[in-house]
Amino acid sequence: MPTKTRRLRTISRLCGVGNGERAVIIPGLCVGGLVLGVVGVSTWWTVRSAREAAEDARRTQVQAVSRVLSQSAETMLAGSEWTALRRMVADAARELELGRCRIVLSDGTVLADADPSRISVVTPEAWPPPGAMVVTPHVPGRVEVRTPLLVPGHGQAMLEVGAAVTYPGWTAWEAQAGIGVGAFAGVLLTYRVMRRRWLALGAIGDALRWNAGGERDAASLEVSPALGGEAASWNALVREREALRVRTLLTASAEPGGTARAAEGAMTAALDALWHGVLVLDERGVVVAANGAAGVVLQAAREAIVGAPAARLLGAGGGSDIVSGVLAEGSRSRASVEVERTGSGGERTMLRLTARRLRREDGAAAVVVIEDVTQQRVADESRNAFVAQATHELRTPLTNIRLYAETLVDDGENDPALRAKCLNVITGESRRLERIIADMLSVSEMEAGVLKLRTDDVRLDALFEELEADFRAQAEDREIALRVELPPKLPVIQGDRDKLVLALHNLVGNALKYTPAGGAVRVKADAEGGVLRVSVTDNGIGIKPEEQELVFERFYRAKDKRITGITGSGLGLALARQVVRMHGGDITVESQVDKGSTFTLSVPLAPSPAVCQAA
Repeated sequence: MPTKTRRLRTISRLCGVGNGERAVIIPGLCVGGLVLGVVGVSTWWTVRSAREAAEDARRTQVQAVSRVLSQSAETMLAGSEWTALRRMVADAARELELGRCRIVLSDGTVLADADPSRISVVTPEAWPPPGAMVVTPHVPGRVEVRTPLLVPGHGQAMLEVGAAVTYPGWTAWEAQAGIGVGAFAGVLLTYRVMRRRWLALGAIGDALRWNAGGERDAASLEVSPALGGEAASWNALVREREALRVRTLLTASAEPGGTARAAEGAMTAALDALWHGVLVLDERGVVVAANGAAGVVLQAAREAIVGAPAARLLGAGGGSDIVSGVLAEGSRSRASVEVERTGSGGERTMLRLTARRLRREDGAAAVVVIEDVTQQRVADESRNAFVAQATHELRTPLTNIRLYAETLVDDGENDPALRAKCLNVITGESRRLERIIADMLSVSEMEAGVLKLRTDDVRLDALFEELEADFRAQAEDREIALRVELPPKLPVIQGDRDKLVLALHNLVGNALKYTPAGGAVRVKADAEGGVLRVSVTDNGIGIKPEEQELVFERFYRAKDKRITGITGSGLGLALARQVVRMHGGDITVESQVDKGSTFTLSVPLAPSPAVCQAA
């Protein structure tokens, strides 16, 4: 580029003229004209709408007054009540601020007027024949309403009511002129504020065009710092680009091949692609590199991680110990530990830290891999709790069966009552064992997604009779009053009988289990509105409001200390709700602590298409 041309461009840029100034003037004029046009049209439309609204409101008021006055005036004219008529007209004009309110005959004679001096005749002796009424011309800013009056036995008259329209003060031309001046001043002020920034953007645009034309000199591409923050940022970018260009040239001259840089970039991309956090430490235990996953797991920005001591990032205890142990001289090359961290929101996470020592020429270093194993630990705890509960649930009925079987063998032969009791207990515990195993199988099917219904006719009367028989002995042993209330007749529904029995057994069994001795459990059924509703009500320990939905989750048991000694797997309610929802219904709960609970099972009497498809 010629030196003269470059000098002229530099002078014009420093002076703030050229394309940058034109970029300010042209958009400024366009925006100013557009804003003034919009303000003008908006002001005109607003003023017009306000004046029309004021006229419409006044016209509506005057029309309403005319209707009321015309009805009263016809009655008074027919009765020749002249004094009352004139008083009514005068009062209406004064109270409603009417400019005109009068009654005239067809020949122009004024019978009543708001101004008594305009009355032409006090008592008309003869009414003029009907004729064309004289209509006064419309006056802008006023509302005139004329209502014909038909007076039986006399003739025709006219009620004339008129009033001035009061417009809002801001619709006057002085106020409109003030609005226009304010808008114009606002446009000028906006232009003045934006002009400085537009000048900077215009100068930067000139520099970009010169760069596209081949200009590479940093001094020529810089703009005047007096143009503001944008100009300063642009100049900093130009200088950084020039410094980068110089470093690139120096590096290329010292290292002709780019193999090392390419390998470093590939390694960084590979680390960022890992789903586990990775920290690279120097011999002091300071982080020199980290991938994106490490920032997510440690809940910190990558920039804050790099350069920070690993012991502080990983926390005191196991995290810092494993780092110091791996970096120590003569230590083993690999170590692993699990630590628990508490986030800013109070949530707890379990992290597995695996550190490995690296051998380098410039000293010892290590790499730390961070894995979030929170969900894995939760799953392990749930599985262990389930196995423990299931083992306990299976052991109890098996123990009872063994004990009563031994009693039956030893003493039952000579004692019929004892033999009958042992057989009943063995039968009941066998059914209990069968239900526990069925629950486990159903949960496995539910987790595998293969739980299905086998629909058939279900006789509800027989189902509830069997339900009462199954739990009567248990209720009597626990001294709990079990009451089953059924309507005179129950319909036969379509559903999976075994699954419905399983759901009802879980509801009634829970009610008996969590109701203390001396309590009561009521099972009430009705079939109305095409829905079977079964409510199981107890006066037991109750459920806290925050736990009433959690009890339907698998493996969940309430936190009440009073149920510590009560066995349970935490599967019954979850399985019952799943079964009922597969039938197109649902289970809800209402409960108060220390007062009891009511679980309501609702199932449609006619199966839905989804239920039929599942079957």
